Amino acid sequence: MSYFNIRVYGLLINQDQEVLLSDEFEVGMYFTKFPGGGLELGEGLIEGLKREFMEECNAEIAVDRHFYTTDFYEKSSFNESQVISIYYLVKPVGTLQLNFKAEAFDFDEGLAQSFRWKKINELTEDDVTFRTDKTVVKLLKSTCA
Repeated sequence: MSYFNIRVYGLLINQDQEVLLSDEFEVGMYFTKFPGGGLELGEGLIEGLKREFMEECNAEIAVDRHFYTTDFYEKSSFNESQVISIYYLVKPVGTLQLNFKAEAFDFDEGLAQSFRWKKINELTEDDVTFRTDKTVVKLLKSTCA
């Protein structure tokens, strides 16, 4: 059975022109993406993104504006669904209380997720795992250059 998998992500850029990346290990796979995740039935995009940031980052965010929506076919890496991803530029409402890492996949004990900043001018498509995120990296570099 085929179905759509709606995902929503936040591009959080700090004052040093760095974007927040999430390194994760799930279902036997290491991957790097932007913070966010799957939309739940009954919630809107903004509501889902705010929930995802609370779940992943324990952070309240304000959504600034829409940045990009997938405009090509993308099959999920985890199941048979077609992934549609929506990206927003976001800002933290307060100070982020995350244990930021310098290296990818530097997980704290018992966790399978870590966060790090990457300068946008040094960001490459190889810094993220999924095709849609790679497209966003290109767009982000062209708009923030």
